[in-house]
Amino acid sequence: MNSIAPLAARLSALPPSLGPVRLVAVDGHAGSGKSTFAGRLADALGGAPVLHLDDLASHDALFDWTERLRSQVLTPLARGAHARFAPYDWTLRRFGPERYELPPAPVVVLEGVGAGRRELRPHLAHLLWMDLDAGRSWARGRERDGTAQSAFWDGWTRAETRHFSADPSRPFADTLIRQTREGYEWREGSPATA
Repeated sequence: MNSIAPLAARLSALPPSLGPVRLVAVDGHAGSGKSTFAGRLADALGGAPVLHLDDLASHDALFDWTERLRSQVLTPLARGAHARFAPYDWTLRRFGPERYELPPAPVVVLEGVGAGRRELRPHLAHLLWMDLDAGRSWARGRERDGTAQSAFWDGWTRAETRHFSADPSRPFADTLIRQTREGYEWREGSPATA
């Protein structure tokens, strides 16, 4: 398997972008492998905390979570404090009572569709894009989630298409990540100007 240790070392050497934290975003289409890659990257970073945007989004606000992220996560981390938030329960369709804690670690990985959105880019040390096209990503996601989630996926793909049409992340990616049989390979992106 291709080691992502060199990439992790490079990310660890970046200057902090949010108070004492290097906030590294992993963005891409739903089903592109963001969560798996983010977990492996976190391991390569020595156990860096990972924030999944699915914990902040909801059925009613698939992409309208920026203010929740700012107030509950970004502002505390910028002060060097622990972030605390109640994750959304996708089965019960409500935010849970339990509170998760996210420490102001040297590197925090932010994973999810829209992690590289316009409002977040000023806070990011680095933006990684899972370089798998929408059609193949969505097919993988539908296969993973099964037919019981077909209606959700129909609505999701429309919402994701609208989101990336209005606020694309890929043109601003610092690094493009591709999953291979052996692991991962990456290449430099061509970040657009804001």
